[in-house]
Amino acid sequence: MTRTHLVTGAGSGIGALLAERLLERGDAVVLTARSEARAHDLRADLPGAEVLVADLADPAAVEALGPRLPDRLDSVVHAAGVVDLGPVAELSAAAWQEQLAVNLVAPALLTRAALPALRSARGTVVLVNSGAGLSAHPTWSAYAASKHGLKALADALRGEEQDAGVRVTTVYPGRTATPMQEKVHRQEGKEYDAAAWIDPATVVATILHVVDLPGDATIPDVTLRPTP
Repeated sequence: MTRTHLVTGAGSGIGALLAERLLERGDAVVLTARSEARAHDLRADLPGAEVLVADLADPAAVEALGPRLPDRLDSVVHAAGVVDLGPVAELSAAAWQEQLAVNLVAPALLTRAALPALRSARGTVVLVNSGAGLSAHPTWSAYAASKHGLKALADALRGEEQDAGVRVTTVYPGRTATPMQEKVHRQEGKEYDAAAWIDPATVVATILHVVDLPGDATIPDVTLRPTP
């Protein structure tokens, strides 16, 4: 039976490379795109993938995906994320709301919609978190809060769904050489050197290991850090 995976954040970085790897090995892949224009680009970049349109910042749009999901899902990988740094004294309500909506609320709602399909396949939920989901530093309050919340979501979901055979893994990558990391460096006012950080392929290899893990074990959490 062909394995089927739902991946968010496939427009770039970790999500894009993961979708590419899954398609290369013959798995079925369902992606999300924030607009019809972006969906057109994804279909061109990742031939063979099914692309559903939903802006992850819009809870109603995320919930509307439910009836369009496959009947079986071997995994749901939440790789989408947004970041906007700034001190608490300066961060706008919009910056807080967008990061919480995309990084936390969307994974919760999309996972809820996908649970029947995950239970049917005894599938795996993978939440791509961040080192910021374990500790928060100055100017990272909103992003870190969303990622701390994502950890809580994973921990609660893991206990709730274990009897249904659904496994839940949180991956905590340190700084990874993605477009998001390049944006972070600009916001921090630092020079960006991709070679200094984790290769996205390394994170993808970790996710694939989790998704392919035999059914007799689970990996609740895995942390990756750049090699000094």
